[in-house]
Amino acid sequence: MTIRVTLDKILAERDMSLTELSDRVGITIANLSILKTGKAKAVRFTTLEKICEVLDCQPGDILEYEPAG
Repeated sequence: MTIRVTLDKILAERDMSLTELSDRVGITIANLSILKTGKAKAVRFTTLEKICEVLDCQPGDILEYEPAG
């Protein structure tokens, strides 16, 4: 089982850079980059909420479940 982060896809759809998202959400570029590359082990709901608010999306637009196998 894998949870994939598709933040790069939604950023491209919104024509927004990671730097701009960082500024608008108030989260460091380094932390957003960790999330974007799928290296994060967890994400706080408050962080997810801020990202969804800025990108005008739902959590399911950013996170995808990929079954094992």
